[in-house]
Amino acid sequence: MPKKPSRKKLSRQELKDLDIEIGFLEGVTKRDPSYVDALQILGDDYTKRGRFTDGLQIDERLSTLRPSDPLVFYNLACSYSLMGKLEEGVSALERALLLGYRDFKWMIEDPDLENLRKSPFYTRVRARVRSLRVKIAE
Repeated sequence: MPKKPSRKKLSRQELKDLDIEIGFLEGVTKRDPSYVDALQILGDDYTKRGRFTDGLQIDERLSTLRPSDPLVFYNLACSYSLMGKLEEGVSALERALLLGYRDFKWMIEDPDLENLRKSPFYTRVRARVRSLRVKIAE
């Protein structure tokens, strides 16, 4: 599942609940560093909490654990975009497309990719999508 918009203002209670979940998942993944499902949720939670560096570290770990998973590379592209690492983000997004990611509507709406879409590097993604013969709205 793609990362949901991470810029939604969370209530104090939602932040507290998110911090509890993060603490729990950090413990789970410390005991089992290759527990993919827990890592995916933890990465998403870090992003929701604005902990983009931590989220990127999780997404990079997932990319080694699941090297053929298009969603992992899509989320990695989101993390790179949030961190301002735009060339790396485009490379991860191109890899996601190569592996079969096809939710183009979400790709052009996802707020986590906003920095990337504004980048000149993004023309490579548009070209890749066109090569797949799929129309993408601008």
